[in-house]
Amino acid sequence: MDWQPGTDLARLELRARYLAATRDFFASRGVMEVTTPLVGRAGATDPWLDSLQLEGVGPETGIPFYLQTSPEFYMKRLLAAGSGPIYQLGPCFRKGEVSWRHNPEFWMLEWYRPGWTLDELCQETCALVDQLLGPEPYHTLSYKQAFLDVLDLHPFAASLDELRQASHACSGIEAQSLDRDGCLDLLISHQVEPALKARGRVLVRDFPASQAALAEVTQDDEGYPIARRFELYVEGIELANAYQELTAHEEQARRFTADNEQRRQLGKPQVTEDRQLLAALQAGLPPTSGIALGFDRLLMLAAGAASLDEVQPFSYQRC
Repeated sequence: MDWQPGTDLARLELRARYLAATRDFFASRGVMEVTTPLVGRAGATDPWLDSLQLEGVGPETGIPFYLQTSPEFYMKRLLAAGSGPIYQLGPCFRKGEVSWRHNPEFWMLEWYRPGWTLDELCQETCALVDQLLGPEPYHTLSYKQAFLDVLDLHPFAASLDELRQASHACSGIEAQSLDRDGCLDLLISHQVEPALKARGRVLVRDFPASQAALAEVTQDDEGYPIARRFELYVEGIELANAYQELTAHEEQARRFTADNEQRRQLGKPQVTEDRQLLAALQAGLPPTSGIALGFDRLLMLAAGAASLDEVQPFSYQRC
């Protein structure tokens, strides 16, 4: 039986150095490290994320508990309680995500800056990445411009039929059953992300409003609704995802309900909504920008590795 770890000593040492350097970075900027539960009574309602459920955690029977896909909900409760700027660095869990850049258990770096704009958070994100990976230029473009540059297709103005035709043409997948977001996600993964690889470090902003998740929504210069968020790509790999955080509890409750309805339509199980988060938002979450960065992906880039397995001591395959 193969019992040995999946990575060598040099990469274990690299991981240790990066953990220390990340903590030093935030300590020097007055951002407090926090830890939150890995198991909770609520999970991620996002239709495109699946939480791992646990049985027999509490004294009650038939009450589901979830391994957390992100510390976001707990961290927002800390922010509403007056924590100030905070970060967390540790494991998260997502069901069924296995590939060269996905693992059911992975490490996430997540931090929140009350009172900051997305532009300020973007500058800090670039400073952290420059410190860990070395400085390089960054290219910024909108989601819309990325589609126009790569596909000559307007992602907001194009009809659903046009998006389905483009999706089928680039992948060979039968796309007639895909909705707009399904088409856009397929086009991103098959066309846009590969094209971004040649540009090095790319900040993509202004995503469709339908992909806002927990971000605020505004309008672009053409009047199309867009999410106030950006993603950082490094060598074509999505490394980080940032939001101008939604603070309105009524809208968050509506999105929870809409998410679960979409999950029902997709044949996925309903997920318990986080009522404590809603209560925290009602009590008052300050205007905040926040970001989640895939720490294992960062290590993969730093080590020149081809997959997460090479930088995780015990990956899914070696558990």
